[in-house]
Amino acid sequence: MICAVVFDMDGVLIDAKEWHFEALNKALSLFGCEISRYDHLITYDGLSTSDKLKMLTLQKGLPKKLHSFINTLKQDYTMNIVYDRLRPSFIHEYALSRLQSEGYRLVVASNSVRETVDVMMKKSGLSNFIEFFLSNQDVIRSKPDPEIYNLAISKLGLKPEECLIIEDNAYGIKAARASGGYVMEVTSVHDVYYQNIISHIQKINVQEASI
Repeated sequence: MICAVVFDMDGVLIDAKEWHFEALNKALSLFGCEISRYDHLITYDGLSTSDKLKMLTLQKGLPKKLHSFINTLKQDYTMNIVYDRLRPSFIHEYALSRLQSEGYRLVVASNSVRETVDVMMKKSGLSNFIEFFLSNQDVIRSKPDPEIYNLAISKLGLKPEECLIIEDNAYGIKAARASGGYVMEVTSVHDVYYQNIISHIQKINVQEASI
């Protein structure tokens, strides 16, 4: 029986993939480096900024000593975009409000840093519906490692099979599946609406009841 829904954030609740791409490339451009859109979508999407920078060091020779500075710049640029562009989405507010009213426990587990998750949840109007959120600063190993989902399930005090995890990219889906929870794969924020979520939950509950 599903008791909780664990949401990834970027690409699931917040349509911020382009913002992260834009902000990181703006920071990297100061040092003559960039990530192509193809590489962003195929290789880097879903990874933490720290992991992206490590890959750039291995693949393009980005000096490791620049990681901290570039990471800080990227977060600053991201925050500027968030404050300028992020607005509440009725579809997501309705979905989370309805799920919460029906007794489902809702949490967010994101590969973004804590400040970014906090600000995005507040500016999107979704913070009132979630019990807690986890960021990549709450774990040692970020996605695709399942640590963040294992921690979320543990904090909820539930079993993995009592949780539905909603994810949109390969790294997140890999982490979600490794946690043992049920996984709802989406391709964009537009797939994350109440009827779609509750239909997945109902199918899982019927499946479990027949075992």
